[in-house]
Amino acid sequence: MTDISKSGSWTLGDRKVHRIGYGAMQLAGPGVFGPPKDHATALAVLREAIDSGVNHIDTSDFYGPHVTNKLIREALSPYPDDLTIVTKVGATRGDDASWNPAQKPAELKAAVHDNLRNLGVDVIDVVNMRLMGDIHAPKEGSIEEQFTALAELQQQGLIRHLGLSNATLAQVKEAQRIAPVVCVQNQYNLVQRADDGLVDALNEMGIAYVPFFPLGGFSPLQSDKLAAVAKHLDETPMQVALAWLLHRSPNILLIPGTSSLTHLRQNLDAANLVLPHEVLEDLEAIGKTTA
Repeated sequence: MTDISKSGSWTLGDRKVHRIGYGAMQLAGPGVFGPPKDHATALAVLREAIDSGVNHIDTSDFYGPHVTNKLIREALSPYPDDLTIVTKVGATRGDDASWNPAQKPAELKAAVHDNLRNLGVDVIDVVNMRLMGDIHAPKEGSIEEQFTALAELQQQGLIRHLGLSNATLAQVKEAQRIAPVVCVQNQYNLVQRADDGLVDALNEMGIAYVPFFPLGGFSPLQSDKLAAVAKHLDETPMQVALAWLLHRSPNILLIPGTSSLTHLRQNLDAANLVLPHEVLEDLEAIGKTTA
Protein backbone atom coordinates (compact mmCIF):
# COMPACT_ATOMS: atom_id res chain seq x y z
CA MET A 1 0.00 0.00 0.00
CA THR A 2 1.39 3.38 -0.99
CA ASP A 3 1.95 5.80 1.87
CA ILE A 4 1.98 9.20 0.18
CA SER A 5 2.83 10.87 3.49
CA LYS A 6 6.39 9.69 2.78
CA SER A 7 6.55 12.46 0.17
CA GLY A 8 6.40 15.02 2.97
CA SER A 9 4.03 17.92 3.38
CA TRP A 10 3.74 21.66 2.77
CA THR A 11 1.38 24.33 4.03
CA LEU A 12 -0.68 26.41 1.61
CA GLY A 13 -1.65 29.27 3.86
CA ASP A 14 -3.41 27.40 6.68
CA ARG A 15 -3.94 24.23 4.60
CA LYS A 16 -1.44 21.40 5.17
CA VAL A 17 -1.17 19.10 2.14
CA HIS A 18 0.87 16.07 1.12
CA ARG A 19 3.46 16.85 -1.54
CA ILE A 20 1.76 14.47 -3.98
CA GLY A 21 -1.71 15.52 -4.97
CA TYR A 22 -3.92 14.97 -8.00
CA GLY A 23 -4.62 17.10 -11.08
CA ALA A 24 -8.14 16.71 -12.48
CA MET A 25 -7.55 18.14 -15.96
CA GLN A 26 -7.40 14.77 -17.74
CA LEU A 27 -10.82 13.74 -16.43
CA ALA A 28 -12.47 15.87 -19.12
CA GLY A 29 -12.83 14.65 -22.69
CA PRO A 30 -10.18 14.77 -25.44
CA GLY A 31 -8.45 18.13 -25.57
CA VAL A 32 -9.77 18.84 -22.05
CA PHE A 33 -13.14 19.46 -23.69
CA GLY A 34 -16.48 17.82 -23.14
CA PRO A 35 -17.46 14.96 -20.84
CA PRO A 36 -15.16 12.11 -19.83
CA LYS A 37 -14.94 9.02 -21.99
CA ASP A 38 -15.94 6.92 -18.96
CA HIS A 39 -17.96 8.78 -16.34
CA ALA A 40 -17.89 5.95 -13.79
CA THR A 41 -14.12 5.57 -14.03
CA ALA A 42 -13.64 9.32 -13.61
CA LEU A 43 -15.56 9.18 -10.34
CA ALA A 44 -13.63 6.07 -9.26
CA VAL A 45 -10.27 7.78 -9.88
CA LEU A 46 -11.25 10.75 -7.72
CA ARG A 47 -12.51 8.53 -4.91
CA GLU A 48 -9.44 6.28 -4.96
CA ALA A 49 -7.17 9.32 -4.88
CA ILE A 50 -8.84 10.48 -1.66
CA ASP A 51 -8.87 6.94 -0.23
CA SER A 52 -5.12 6.78 -0.93
CA GLY A 53 -4.45 9.86 1.16
CA VAL A 54 -4.52 12.63 -1.46
CA ASN A 55 -5.64 15.87 0.17
CA HIS A 56 -4.74 18.33 -2.61
CA ILE A 57 -6.74 18.40 -5.85
CA ASP A 58 -6.02 20.83 -8.67
CA THR A 59 -8.82 21.79 -11.05
CA SER A 60 -10.39 24.64 -13.02
CA ASP A 61 -13.86 25.44 -14.24
CA PHE A 62 -12.44 25.92 -17.75
CA TYR A 63 -11.58 22.21 -17.86
CA GLY A 64 -14.43 20.86 -19.91
CA PRO A 65 -15.61 23.60 -19.36
CA HIS A 66 -17.34 22.94 -16.02
CA VAL A 67 -16.77 19.18 -16.37
CA THR A 68 -14.05 18.43 -13.84
CA ASN A 69 -15.56 20.58 -11.08
CA LYS A 70 -18.91 18.85 -11.44
CA LEU A 71 -17.19 15.45 -11.35
CA ILE A 72 -15.29 16.43 -8.20
CA ARG A 73 -18.53 17.52 -6.55
CA GLU A 74 -20.36 14.34 -7.58
CA ALA A 75 -17.55 12.06 -6.43
CA LEU A 76 -16.41 13.74 -3.24
CA SER A 77 -19.04 16.08 -1.79
CA PRO A 78 -19.46 16.45 1.15
CA TYR A 79 -15.73 17.04 1.09
CA PRO A 80 -13.30 15.70 3.71
CA ASP A 81 -12.24 18.41 6.15
CA ASP A 82 -8.56 18.05 5.21
CA LEU A 83 -9.12 18.24 1.42
CA THR A 84 -7.68 21.34 -0.24
CA ILE A 85 -9.15 22.17 -3.66
CA VAL A 86 -7.09 24.53 -5.80
CA THR A 87 -8.61 26.07 -8.91
CA LYS A 88 -7.49 28.62 -11.47
CA VAL A 89 -9.13 31.44 -13.40
CA GLY A 90 -8.11 33.58 -16.34
CA ALA A 91 -9.41 31.75 -19.41
CA THR A 92 -12.58 30.50 -21.05
CA ARG A 93 -13.26 27.85 -23.68
CA GLY A 94 -14.76 28.52 -27.08
CA ASP A 95 -17.31 26.28 -28.76
CA ASP A 96 -14.41 25.05 -30.94
CA ALA A 97 -12.49 23.98 -27.78
CA SER A 98 -10.17 26.99 -28.07
CA TRP A 99 -8.52 28.48 -24.99
CA ASN A 100 -9.31 32.18 -24.75
CA PRO A 101 -8.04 34.82 -22.31
CA ALA A 102 -10.53 36.06 -19.73
CA GLN A 103 -8.40 38.42 -17.67
CA LYS A 104 -10.67 41.40 -17.02
CA PRO A 105 -11.77 41.88 -13.39
CA ALA A 106 -15.42 41.15 -14.23
CA GLU A 107 -14.40 37.95 -16.06
CA LEU A 108 -12.25 36.80 -13.15
CA LYS A 109 -15.02 37.43 -10.64
CA ALA A 110 -17.52 35.55 -12.82
CA ALA A 111 -15.08 32.64 -13.06
CA VAL A 112 -14.71 32.47 -9.28
CA HIS A 113 -18.50 32.31 -8.91
CA ASP A 114 -18.63 29.54 -11.56
CA ASN A 115 -16.10 27.55 -9.52
CA LEU A 116 -18.03 28.11 -6.31
CA ARG A 117 -21.27 26.96 -7.89
CA ASN A 118 -19.94 23.92 -9.73
CA LEU A 119 -17.80 22.71 -6.82
CA GLY A 120 -20.70 23.31 -4.45
CA VAL A 121 -18.72 25.29 -1.89
CA ASP A 122 -19.12 28.65 -0.16
CA VAL A 123 -15.41 29.41 -0.20
CA ILE A 124 -12.57 28.15 -2.43
CA ASP A 125 -9.39 27.03 -0.67
CA VAL A 126 -6.98 28.44 -3.27
CA VAL A 127 -7.55 30.37 -6.51
CA ASN A 128 -4.64 30.76 -8.92
CA MET A 129 -4.57 33.62 -11.38
CA ARG A 130 -3.59 31.94 -14.65
CA LEU A 131 -1.57 34.46 -16.66
CA MET A 132 -1.63 33.82 -20.40
CA GLY A 133 1.94 34.95 -21.18
CA ASP A 134 3.28 32.80 -24.03
CA ILE A 135 0.83 29.96 -23.24
CA HIS A 136 3.26 27.65 -21.40
CA ALA A 137 5.94 30.22 -20.62
CA PRO A 138 5.55 33.34 -18.49
CA LYS A 139 5.88 36.84 -19.89
CA GLU A 140 6.67 39.96 -17.90
CA GLY A 141 3.93 42.53 -17.37
CA SER A 142 1.92 44.07 -14.57
CA ILE A 143 -0.77 41.89 -13.00
CA GLU A 144 -1.97 44.48 -10.50
CA GLU A 145 -5.47 44.82 -11.95
CA GLN A 146 -6.15 41.08 -12.12
CA PHE A 147 -4.70 40.19 -8.75
CA THR A 148 -6.44 43.08 -7.03
CA ALA A 149 -9.78 41.80 -8.32
CA LEU A 150 -9.12 38.40 -6.77
CA ALA A 151 -7.85 39.95 -3.55
CA GLU A 152 -11.18 41.78 -3.25
CA LEU A 153 -13.01 38.44 -3.45
CA GLN A 154 -10.66 37.08 -0.81
CA GLN A 155 -11.55 40.01 1.45
CA GLN A 156 -15.22 39.16 0.88
CA GLY A 157 -14.61 35.65 2.20
CA LEU A 158 -15.08 33.80 -1.10
CA ILE A 159 -11.42 32.74 -1.41
CA ARG A 160 -9.09 31.56 1.37
CA HIS A 161 -5.76 31.87 -0.41
CA LEU A 162 -4.35 33.14 -3.70
CA GLY A 163 -1.71 31.89 -6.12
CA LEU A 164 -0.35 32.47 -9.61
CA SER A 165 0.16 30.31 -12.68
CA ASN A 166 2.57 30.96 -15.56
CA ALA A 167 4.22 33.76 -13.62
CA THR A 168 7.64 35.37 -13.21
CA LEU A 169 9.39 36.24 -9.97
CA ALA A 170 8.70 39.93 -10.57
CA GLN A 171 4.99 39.17 -10.91
CA VAL A 172 5.05 37.14 -7.70
CA LYS A 173 6.62 40.07 -5.89
CA GLU A 174 4.08 42.47 -7.37
CA ALA A 175 1.22 40.20 -6.26
CA GLN A 176 2.71 39.85 -2.78
CA ARG A 177 2.35 43.61 -2.33
CA ILE A 178 -1.41 43.18 -2.88
CA ALA A 179 -2.11 39.91 -1.04
CA PRO A 180 -0.11 36.87 0.11
CA VAL A 181 0.79 34.33 -2.60
CA VAL A 182 0.79 30.70 -1.39
CA CYS A 183 1.73 28.88 -4.61
CA VAL A 184 2.97 29.28 -8.17
CA GLN A 185 2.15 26.85 -10.99
CA ASN A 186 4.59 26.91 -13.91
CA GLN A 187 5.95 24.45 -16.45
CA TYR A 188 8.95 22.65 -14.99
CA ASN A 189 10.45 19.19 -15.17
CA LEU A 190 13.69 17.28 -15.51
CA VAL A 191 14.59 18.96 -18.81
CA GLN A 192 12.49 22.15 -18.73
CA ARG A 193 14.66 23.95 -16.16
CA ALA A 194 14.14 27.65 -16.93
CA ASP A 195 12.53 28.08 -13.51
CA ASP A 196 15.43 26.69 -11.47
CA GLY A 197 16.06 30.08 -9.92
CA LEU A 198 12.37 30.69 -9.28
CA VAL A 199 11.96 27.34 -7.50
CA ASP A 200 14.76 28.25 -5.11
CA ALA A 201 13.56 31.84 -4.60
CA LEU A 202 10.05 30.68 -3.77
CA ASN A 203 11.39 28.09 -1.35
CA GLU A 204 13.17 30.87 0.54
CA MET A 205 9.91 32.87 0.52
CA GLY A 206 7.89 29.93 1.87
CA ILE A 207 5.83 29.68 -1.33
CA ALA A 208 4.96 26.36 -2.95
CA TYR A 209 6.03 25.64 -6.52
CA VAL A 210 3.62 23.36 -8.42
CA PRO A 211 5.05 22.15 -11.75
CA PHE A 212 2.82 21.21 -14.65
CA PHE A 213 3.75 18.96 -17.60
CA PRO A 214 6.24 16.80 -15.62
CA LEU A 215 7.12 14.97 -18.88
CA GLY A 216 6.56 17.86 -21.29
CA GLY A 217 9.24 19.02 -23.72
CA PHE A 218 11.47 15.93 -23.64
CA SER A 219 13.44 15.20 -26.80
CA PRO A 220 13.40 11.58 -28.07
CA LEU A 221 16.96 11.14 -26.84
CA GLN A 222 16.12 12.45 -23.38
CA SER A 223 13.03 10.24 -23.22
CA ASP A 224 15.11 7.20 -24.16
CA LYS A 225 17.64 7.98 -21.43
CA LEU A 226 14.89 8.47 -18.84
CA ALA A 227 13.29 5.18 -19.91
CA ALA A 228 16.64 3.43 -19.42
CA VAL A 229 17.01 4.81 -15.89
CA ALA A 230 13.42 3.84 -15.10
CA LYS A 231 13.97 0.31 -16.41
CA HIS A 232 17.08 -0.03 -14.23
CA LEU A 233 14.98 0.95 -11.19
CA ASP A 234 12.02 -1.20 -12.31
CA GLU A 235 9.79 1.88 -12.26
CA THR A 236 7.93 3.83 -14.93
CA PRO A 237 9.46 6.97 -16.49
CA MET A 238 6.65 9.04 -14.97
CA GLN A 239 7.39 7.68 -11.49
CA VAL A 240 11.08 8.54 -11.86
CA ALA A 241 10.34 12.02 -13.21
CA LEU A 242 7.95 12.69 -10.31
CA ALA A 243 10.41 11.34 -7.75
CA TRP A 244 13.14 13.62 -9.16
CA LEU A 245 10.84 16.61 -8.66
CA LEU A 246 10.26 15.59 -5.03
CA HIS A 247 14.03 15.42 -4.56
CA ARG A 248 14.58 18.75 -6.30
CA SER A 249 13.19 21.05 -3.59
CA PRO A 250 10.96 20.69 -0.51
CA ASN A 251 8.52 23.36 -1.73
CA ILE A 252 7.62 21.41 -4.89
CA LEU A 253 4.10 19.97 -4.81
CA LEU A 254 3.07 17.45 -7.46
CA ILE A 255 -0.33 17.25 -9.14
CA PRO A 256 0.03 14.44 -11.71
CA GLY A 257 -3.20 13.90 -13.60
CA THR A 258 -4.71 10.79 -15.14
CA SER A 259 -8.06 9.28 -16.01
CA SER A 260 -6.75 5.75 -15.32
CA LEU A 261 -6.84 3.95 -11.98
CA THR A 262 -3.67 2.05 -12.90
CA HIS A 263 -1.77 5.24 -13.73
CA LEU A 264 -3.10 6.92 -10.59
CA ARG A 265 -1.63 4.14 -8.44
CA GLN A 266 1.69 4.32 -10.30
CA ASN A 267 1.89 8.10 -9.90
CA LEU A 268 1.17 7.94 -6.17
CA ASP A 269 3.84 5.24 -5.79
CA ALA A 270 6.43 7.93 -6.59
CA ALA A 271 6.09 8.94 -2.93
CA ASN A 272 7.88 5.72 -1.97
CA LEU A 273 10.66 5.96 -4.57
CA VAL A 274 14.04 6.86 -3.14
CA LEU A 275 16.56 7.83 -5.81
CA PRO A 276 20.17 6.86 -5.03
CA HIS A 277 22.86 9.52 -5.45
CA GLU A 278 24.19 7.94 -8.64
CA VAL A 279 20.70 7.87 -10.16
CA LEU A 280 20.20 11.54 -9.34
CA GLU A 281 23.47 12.26 -11.13
CA ASP A 282 22.26 10.30 -14.18
CA LEU A 283 19.00 12.23 -14.17
CA GLU A 284 20.79 15.56 -13.92
CA ALA A 285 22.83 14.52 -16.96
CA ILE A 286 19.63 13.75 -18.88
CA GLY A 287 18.42 17.25 -18.11
CA LYS A 288 21.51 18.66 -19.79
CA THR A 289 21.22 16.44 -22.88
CA THR A 290 20.11 18.01 -26.15
CA ALA A 291 18.77 16.21 -29.19
